[in-house]
Amino acid sequence: MTEFHCDPSRAGTPLPHAWEAVIGSGHATLALRRDWLAQLTRCHDELGVQAVRFHGILSDDVGTFTVQQGQDVDSFHNAFLIYDGILAAGLTPFVELSFMPRALARGDTTVFHYAGNVTPPADPDRWADLIRRFVSALVARYGAEEVRRWHFEVWNEPNLPAFWDGTQAEYFDLYRWTVQAIKGVDPDLRVGGPATANDEWVEDFLRYTTGAGLPVDFVTTHHYPTDAFGKPGDDTEKQLAAGERNVLRQRTQDTVRHAEGRPVFYTEWSTSSNPFFWRHDTPYAAAFVAKACLDVASLVAGYAYWTFSDLFEENYFSSAPFHGGFGLLTIHGVAKPAYRAMQLLHGLGDTRLLVDGMHPTVDCTVTRRGGDLVVLLTNHALPAHAIADETVRLRLAGVAGEPPAVTVERVDADHANARRAWEAMGEPAYPTPDQIDALHAASELGRDTVGAARDGADVLIEVHLPAHSVVRLTIPGIA
Repeated sequence: MTEFHCDPSRAGTPLPHAWEAVIGSGHATLALRRDWLAQLTRCHDELGVQAVRFHGILSDDVGTFTVQQGQDVDSFHNAFLIYDGILAAGLTPFVELSFMPRALARGDTTVFHYAGNVTPPADPDRWADLIRRFVSALVARYGAEEVRRWHFEVWNEPNLPAFWDGTQAEYFDLYRWTVQAIKGVDPDLRVGGPATANDEWVEDFLRYTTGAGLPVDFVTTHHYPTDAFGKPGDDTEKQLAAGERNVLRQRTQDTVRHAEGRPVFYTEWSTSSNPFFWRHDTPYAAAFVAKACLDVASLVAGYAYWTFSDLFEENYFSSAPFHGGFGLLTIHGVAKPAYRAMQLLHGLGDTRLLVDGMHPTVDCTVTRRGGDLVVLLTNHALPAHAIADETVRLRLAGVAGEPPAVTVERVDADHANARRAWEAMGEPAYPTPDQIDALHAASELGRDTVGAARDGADVLIEVHLPAHSVVRLTIPGIA
């Protein structure tokens, strides 16, 4: 048994729900799907998500820009439909300005099945003019006050050849042309970058922008726990096994230090960088997500999980109900364990209390929400690292009165684990409506109550924590 101690009478510190600020999705045209929008709305309503980011708003399949009979032609209608739906759902766009319209591109290099062009502009002035017209159209449609709430991020992962067929210096030029065009429309619009993979280029980017006198309203980058241990396509289990338990927090601390007080948004992160990794569908991912979010919550302005849905088609559109996709929700909208972990996180309070106690795999976060204490416990380890079921005792100091009944909500192998239910069905490739209903039922959080015991002036609560699990305790009336 491991024990954690907390004195609820002590003052706490703020717990920003940074993981709710923004979430990821794959590709702009997905936002024209009714099921995508329904799932996004659910994430807003149940998880508290406030903004969404995706690739390709300028790509040719959106139709934002083309050349016809020698004339530049704007076509912002599809972009407007995309943003209309997002705003109607109660969220704001986190606008990733990518990829290059073919009519402006210097070359023919593309990425993903929808052929997003990743080359620099052949004519910087035409690129800047497009950005100016596009942003002006957004302000005209939605109003300056609304668009000032948005974030404009310049490109995606320009430090990777797959996403930028140019040099670092050419990306810095792209940022300069873009930020000047946007600020020329409204100096209060928010623009940032460098949107890099693997926490890279942040120091170089800020050194360049400072020297050039360019504004940077926020800093963005990405990371995955597999980044430092090989290349995409390598064995994901081995990559994760080589990692350290707190690797994302350590790297976040470095990035925040480099940002020198600017807001930092991680606009992509996940439990791995593999879009077809079986653990994404399992309680392992739930424990990873909950721990990672709480590890960085006080450091960053936003921590955008990649992605909210398996409605995703960078390589191809998989119709398999559980294929190890990035999504918190399956293509049928069935909640994976990681979705339920985010739901448990959403119910935490905004004040974090000091907790004493340490364990190699168990973490305990105690928060104050109104007059209640809300506690999140995780039991997590990376693959090949030691982990076992644990019994956890929480000791609350100086609590008067009758010990309260405690509500317990769970994600583990036996609770909120729809993939296991699908496997028990025989892994149907195309589940029937009745089977989908059964998967929804299997995805629900486990709920029960436990009693608290008194030990002198303290209250003791004991709870079982299986390996790779998340538990939320709601303790009424003692905060």
